[in-house]
Amino acid sequence: MNEVTGVSFLPLGGTGEIGMNLNLYRQGEAWLAVDCGIGFSGNDTPEAEILLPDPVFIAERRKALTGLVVTHAHEDHLGAIAHLWPQLGCPVYVTPFAAAVLRRKLGEAGLLQQVPIHVVAPGSAFTVGPFDLRFVSVTHSVPESQSLVLRTPQGIIVHTGDWKIDPDPQVGPPTDLETFAALGREGVLAMVCDSTNVRTEGPSASEADVRREMTRLIASLEGRIAVTCFASNVARVETLAKAAQAAGRRVAVVGRSLRNLEVAARECGYLSDVPAFLSEQDANSVPDGEILLIVTGSQGEPRSALSRIAGDTHPNIALGENDTVIYSSRMIPGNEQAVIQVQDSLTRRGVHVITDKDHLVHVSGHATGGDVRMLYDLVRPRFLIPVHGEWRHLTANAAIAQELDIEPVLLEDGDILDIRADGVEVGDTAPTGRLVLDGGRILPMNGGVLSARRRMLFNGMVLGSFAVDDEGYLIGDPKVSAPGLLDAEDPETQRITEEFGNALDEIPDELRASDATFREAAKTALRRALGRKLQKRPLVDVHLLRV
Repeated sequence: MNEVTGVSFLPLGGTGEIGMNLNLYRQGEAWLAVDCGIGFSGNDTPEAEILLPDPVFIAERRKALTGLVVTHAHEDHLGAIAHLWPQLGCPVYVTPFAAAVLRRKLGEAGLLQQVPIHVVAPGSAFTVGPFDLRFVSVTHSVPESQSLVLRTPQGIIVHTGDWKIDPDPQVGPPTDLETFAALGREGVLAMVCDSTNVRTEGPSASEADVRREMTRLIASLEGRIAVTCFASNVARVETLAKAAQAAGRRVAVVGRSLRNLEVAARECGYLSDVPAFLSEQDANSVPDGEILLIVTGSQGEPRSALSRIAGDTHPNIALGENDTVIYSSRMIPGNEQAVIQVQDSLTRRGVHVITDKDHLVHVSGHATGGDVRMLYDLVRPRFLIPVHGEWRHLTANAAIAQELDIEPVLLEDGDILDIRADGVEVGDTAPTGRLVLDGGRILPMNGGVLSARRRMLFNGMVLGSFAVDDEGYLIGDPKVSAPGLLDAEDPETQRITEEFGNALDEIPDELRASDATFREAAKTALRRALGRKLQKRPLVDVHLLRV
């Protein structure tokens, strides 16, 4: 590592994928964390649902971790704090809206009284240990999104967070381009930049455009209208509320995250000029043509409100003929199949489904290629470090930088980039990985539990049960169960059971005295009985009862 005045950047999550943002900066011997988010399972991880970055590297250095700065209140930037903070143990710095969201999560985790939360006004300067920091307000699809400026002994580093350029964002100020231009005139050494939407050419579409189209569209529809969007998108929720108001409809929110969002937003002064929303129970007392439902579940989450409505299992809300569902959101990569299944179920029920392919009902909160070029022209960093996106997004961002004579540096999670006034260099690597939030437990992605679940998912499981006497000899016939692989009445099941019994009889006497060695020998016997006919390698286990 560098001398005491050295500066380093280390992504532990968020490069090469979308979600799980966890970034570290080192100045001298002190460390600063920026964001700590969750990711959602995709097609490559069907055995898990919620993913977390593994913080083992910084957890081992927690005494040198001066704080965690949160750029905004999205799940992929603060959703892991309530789960990982016990390993970090540092103060957390957030804007008022992010604080309102975070406090609810910490309260649910029983950590609210333990975590030191420092609320920083948007656009303000502040210090965390030796780090000289400043927030710069940017537009994104959640209020009070901030870029972070680090003034270091080596030079200025700008960490953009998630951002876009929208001159009329409806909620909150537009991106503070004047401050970015001033930083550019002062000289910026490096910029760490969001890459999610850079492959889209031209300038970003505006939330104002969505508000106009949504107002027109909602006024033209009959029956019940349900709109699904990201719960944290306060501007979109306000757009829907005002469009409903203009069409003579009342608004009800359906789903826990939306109810929490409304409380947090109103606490912070947002949604102040729209009436309080109805509960989902109250919605049923309003005529179909006079209600608009804002519903969670835009990504096809199986337990979400919209998925249950689509399956006609929701306790309060039903949709059918003459009703409409509007998807005012994008499809996160990996969720395509789940979203399409929900849309298909809704269509089978006679519901009209509208997406952004049909009308302008959604705009991205992330910078397009045109936005990125504009920001780079203003800031003119010497080095560009693309983050937050899949590899194709990172390389597209790097290509834009090269066009503008900015030197891009592509990193993998775990690369420790030393940043100096005279250049940058990957000087070391740190251990990285993914954890899984499984109910209330945190499990390693590659640990025994998830590995067994993955194997069972693709190859099934076979369980052999048998009883033996004190000397270890078989009593009665064994049983073999293979749900998802074999039916109980299948002749193949009978063959395997008989061969398993015969193999148990052949186990040497010296292995029968100890239950542990007997079980291992029985597993081998069951695998041998399975043979090669299944053409799979299922997880095999046995249940031994000694009587």
